Amino acid sequence: MGVAGQIIPWNYPLLMAAWKLAPAIAAGCTCVLKPAEQTPLTALEFAKYFEEAGLPPGVVNIVNGFGETAGSALVAHPQVDKIAFTGSARGRKNHREERRGHLKRVTLELAQVTNIFFADADWEAAVDGALFGVFINQGEVCSAGSRILVEKRSTRNLWKP
Repeated sequence: MGVAGQIIPWNYPLLMAAWKLAPAIAAGCTCVLKPAEQTPLTALEFAKYFEEAGLPPGVVNIVNGFGETAGSALVAHPQVDKIAFTGSARGRKNHREERRGHLKRVTLELAQVTNIFFADADWEAAVDGALFGVFINQGEVCSAGSRILVEKRSTRNLWKP
């Protein structure tokens, strides 16, 4: 695919870096990782192990800075072929303008997760799971299920044999 620009949030910085880098490297991409300005040292420490793992120099590059500068430059750069962004809807909105005029593949992981409860669900387990999901890490996680959709129980059987 080419150069993959990867922008990660402050929470779970090591895990987020691994989730972004591993698939891109496995697909043969060169990566430019932009960690959150609150957690730059995690990515820099992680990068120390790339050579030991057998990665050639330049396969993974780390750029630090605020989103308005480093993140925006990464998104707008014409030689970046793919952007993988995990963060807020506000950050997505900021990067929309920078992508204008550049054909890029984009993957967005935004903090809007929906739980779906089917009519035949184990309701106690579903509610427990939803509560755990939304409040883990004080709700500061991209997979925090902030909405719930509930299937309406049907009074007629639509699947007659």
